[in-house]
Amino acid sequence: MGMFDTVSRVIRVRFEKGVFKPLDRVDFREGEELVVFVRRCRVREVLDKYVGLFGEATVEELEEEEAQVQRPRHS
Repeated sequence: MGMFDTVSRVIRVRFEKGVFKPLDRVDFREGEELVVFVRRCRVREVLDKYVGLFGEATVEELEEEEAQVQRPRHS
């Protein structure tokens, strides 16, 4: 196999104090080297794209949904 494994997955991370911290469960070995592609999470753009799809919502309800998406999950 070449330099890169064909298996890939997407995980959300938060950048804090110069370190990417996973927000999702990961199953990598300690010290394992990985190739990371970084893409900014634009929650507001996603909400704008789908606004009204499931009915109407108040600004407060949308902000709460945004906060839940950005809140780290602890497993």
